Amino acid sequence: MRDLESIADCRALVERFYDAARRDPLLGPVFAARLSRVWPDHLETMTRFWGAVLFAQPLYHGSPIERHQGLPIEGAHFRRWLDLWTEAVDGLFSGARAEHAKRGAARMAERMAKSVSGFASNTTTITPARQ
Repeated sequence: MRDLESIADCRALVERFYDAARRDPLLGPVFAARLSRVWPDHLETMTRFWGAVLFAQPLYHGSPIERHQGLPIEGAHFRRWLDLWTEAVDGLFSGARAEHAKRGAARMAERMAKSVSGFASNTTTITPARQ
């Protein structure tokens, strides 16, 4: 398996992740309630976000934590999100950028859980079930 090498690779990863997330019994309803009419826009935004993270390019400008305020999400949602992200990365890629994508997602899950849902990340760490 090859590593993430391009924005097109980011798009493939984002599409694979969101395909699984939309079908997930825990995450699917949250995404459907917020994004049902704007999926193409969201996929494009997330592709730019991960392209910025993985390739250090100014592709994304925004505040992810602000965008998630008020959603009915808690620690279990972030754990499941991270599990699905890790599965998507591992299913498509391997290498330094793939590992960076998983570490970046874990950091984002921690920050989001703490900021958005008040999850006590200092006492419990959000990690994927499979490492």
